[in-house]
Amino acid sequence: MCGIVGYIGPQTAPEILISGLEKLEYRGYDSAGIATIFEDELRCVRAKGKLHNLRSKIEQTFAGASPQELQIGIGHTRWATHGKPEEYNAHPHLDMARRVAVVQNGIIENYRELREGLKQKGHEFVSDTDTEVIPHLIAEYLKTTQTAESPLLAAVQEAVKDLKGAYAIAVIGADYPDELVIAREQAPLVIGFGQGEFFCASDTPALIPYTRAVLALDNGEVAKLTPLGVEIYNSQRDRVKKAPRTLDWNPIVVEKQGFRHFMLKEIYEQPGVVRTCLETYLSKDWQPGQSTDHSPLELNLTSTLTDNLEQIQILACGTSWHASLVGKYLLEQLVGIPTTVQYASEFRYAPMPITANTLTIGVTQSGETADTLAALDLEKRRRETLESKFQPRLLGITNRPESTLGQMVDQVIDTHAGIEIGVAATKTFTAQLIGFYCLALDLAYRRQTLSEERIKEILDHLCYLPAQIELILESQERYIEELAHDFLETQDFIFVGRGINFPIALEGALKLKEISYIHAEGYPAGEMKHGPIALLDSKVPVVSIAMPGSVYEKVLSNAQEAKARDARLIGVTVMNDTEAAETFDNLLPVPEVEELISPLVTVIPLQLLSYHIAARRGLDVDQPRNLAKSVTVE
Repeated sequence: MCGIVGYIGPQTAPEILISGLEKLEYRGYDSAGIATIFEDELRCVRAKGKLHNLRSKIEQTFAGASPQELQIGIGHTRWATHGKPEEYNAHPHLDMARRVAVVQNGIIENYRELREGLKQKGHEFVSDTDTEVIPHLIAEYLKTTQTAESPLLAAVQEAVKDLKGAYAIAVIGADYPDELVIAREQAPLVIGFGQGEFFCASDTPALIPYTRAVLALDNGEVAKLTPLGVEIYNSQRDRVKKAPRTLDWNPIVVEKQGFRHFMLKEIYEQPGVVRTCLETYLSKDWQPGQSTDHSPLELNLTSTLTDNLEQIQILACGTSWHASLVGKYLLEQLVGIPTTVQYASEFRYAPMPITANTLTIGVTQSGETADTLAALDLEKRRRETLESKFQPRLLGITNRPESTLGQMVDQVIDTHAGIEIGVAATKTFTAQLIGFYCLALDLAYRRQTLSEERIKEILDHLCYLPAQIELILESQERYIEELAHDFLETQDFIFVGRGINFPIALEGALKLKEISYIHAEGYPAGEMKHGPIALLDSKVPVVSIAMPGSVYEKVLSNAQEAKARDARLIGVTVMNDTEAAETFDNLLPVPEVEELISPLVTVIPLQLLSYHIAARRGLDVDQPRNLAKSVTVE
């Protein structure tokens, strides 16, 4: 959610901080600020709203300053949790003497208790945030750590022992101009390595313009960054040796490349994402009927994860939850394993009964979704002391295998979607679907629930997908852009689908809600007459996903029910279907594909429709209000 950037080195810190924060805008924020050391004092600049407001104030504050005077700093974009999105609640926060500055992501759960204790010692607070207790705590511990080799480091190490919750923090002190101290507990924080300069950030896009050598802090670690290098300490204060890794990202991947918005760019990247996933996981030399022991899918899942499975439970939130519903359909219909999909936020407080030989899958595009990580941790802990058949089997599906999720689970299916800037997930959703198709076919091969010929047939269909998605984008976008004009004043939408496309109805409704702020709901088409049909009239458009297959006629029949109530019908269906053309007022045609594969094509026109409605309304498509890309707090 919130974004952190820190810098120490020979360049002008405020410019690097604001540039890094701009790369993290996709995470969502409502205020921002930086702190640097200038003329032996902390200078803190904060602003409500977008970063251009902050940039203007920074330029005024440091006009005429030389780079040599501004060589260290921390910056932050805040998404309000404690306290309104006002300037006085924006980060960085300072101690009473204005000698310590802190930025923080996450939530300090015991901040009220800490605040009261500090007030009794004479501390006064000026914000409503949980973060403000941290600089006050550090200031208190600085009184007793002055004899340490690094007093600021020692004070931070003492302070984090008092904190309960999930957090990532970066700290600078006016009396320690050559030290930037950072700490991480259940919230992501990454160090970037340059030539005589070092960076920190809550996500790697902020670092890409400056370095590709990065190192992620683990839970409980504290690091000190100086112009001479980086020192990392564990929770026992032992120095630890860790080597950075090299990102294979290029700075150009985070630019719009001529598209009006990142979201539209990422919609158009989906054919390439599908190709990359399939090239990564499809075995190059497998053919049905050959005497070979290896699977047609190269997921390299261990037998301890896959043998003797009796049940699968999937934990996810938001768009990942919708992808998981498609995954449930595939795992049950192709593999025959009973599968449940749980909201991770609900699972934490009402977990399913423990069952034997159960695979638990956590699905999160960022690998940092707090509810999903907490649910996985709960499941792991409650199974660890039981007999072998109840032992935890944890699998992750994520776009960020280096994330906290990757460290928590036994194995990861990397969806290879590349960085996604738009808050509303598009290409990461499609990549998660491909991950589930690969998983289901791999398990089907291992358990012999499908013939090898049938597996080959499905794989062939998947390989046609990139070209089919490209066809939709090339042939439909301009029409959908014009169609969107009809819905600028619409207040309500309904999306319906059946079978494997019911989750796509949910996803279509969510996309419209997220970026256009139109109330939209997704329903199983057969449920319309059990209540929602009462909502229908000429002002409520109904988007129906009607693909040839086992439920095609049923969906058309349900659409007729809506048409009889004067609702405007929009059909996502195959090209050149005369029956559909007679039923729907508007068609969003897609190539004819096997019903099993159809979610991967039906979602594309719904993404475009949501995008163009929001763009026509003049809304901030990439950074919709109140939303964040990576939800790192409960």
